[in-house]
Parts: sequence; C-alpha cells; structure tokens
Amino acid sequence: MTTAQTGGRFAEFRSLTLPGEAAEFGKGLAAEGFTEVRRFLDEFRDYLRNFTDSQAGTAKFLVAQGRRAIPVPGRISPSWTDVWDEYDRIASYKCEAMACIPPLSRNGEWQVLLDNPHSNGNIAVYPGLKFMEAAYLYAYFRTRLEPSEYIRLQRIDTVIMNTGRD
Repeated sequence: MTTAQTGGRFAEFRSLTLPGEAAEFGKGLAAEGFTEVRRFLDEFRDYLRNFTDSQAGTAKFLVAQGRRAIPVPGRISPSWTDVWDEYDRIASYKCEAMACIPPLSRNGEWQVLLDNPHSNGNIAVYPGLKFMEAAYLYAYFRTRLEPSEYIRLQRIDTVIMNTGRD
C-alpha cells in the first residue's frame, strides 16, 4: 500500500511505535528530498491546526518524535531550522487556549487580534472563526510576537455588519 493510499507520510509517521523507528523514518524521508519533507511538514501543520483536547498529549509527543526523525531540518532547507521549536510552541499555546476555555464555552464566533500599540502599523484581525480555528491562529501568531506586540483570542458577543452596498 502506498503512502497516498494511507493518508501520506504523516499518517505513516503517526503509526510508529518502537524506539528508533522515528530516526529510521526520518532518514528515509530525508532521502526522498525536499518535496517529500515539505509535504510531511505541511501534513504535520494540518494536524496541529486540527487536533482537539483529547489529542493534546499526542500532539506534544509527535513534535518530540519529529525532532528524533529529522533532528536538523535546516540541513534540508534553511527555512526549517526552527520548525520543531515553532511546532512545539504552537502545540503548547493551542493547548493553553483549550485549557483556558472549556468546551462548553467555545460556541459562537471567535476572532484573533494582533496589535503593536507602539507603532503606526495596522491592527491584524482574523474574525468569523470557530474556536478551534481561532485557537490555532492564536498559537501560530503567538510564536512570532515581538516584545511590544500583543495578541488576543476573543469570542464575539454581538455583531453588527454592513457592506458598502447597504
């Protein structure tokens, strides 16, 4: 059965159970080259985007497994030098958001807001999200915050919306 039939290399990676399998998997993946590693990392990011409360421990474990599989991803592409640190922080911050907001309080529309009150730059707002989408974006952008920036994950209580045609 090919990896395309089983859901990609990340699905194969998730099924590893024995010590040393991650390192062997990583050697094989790296030997396939940049494109396959990129697909794997994209599938990994999709997992981080979509994992739920019950998978929080698994997410952290998989990041640690990823470090064992490809310990120096920057050798394949310099843009991946810190990918495991980024993925670890995303998993941690998303877990933090899920721990702070119980499942029964997650309904409705959510948004993520980023601002630097000490600059003239624009405020970035990502509105109209379901909680899990917002929790991922919160975690993703929190990994890149500058010291004078802040990030907010917030539920929208009331919305009045119009367009230019109204």
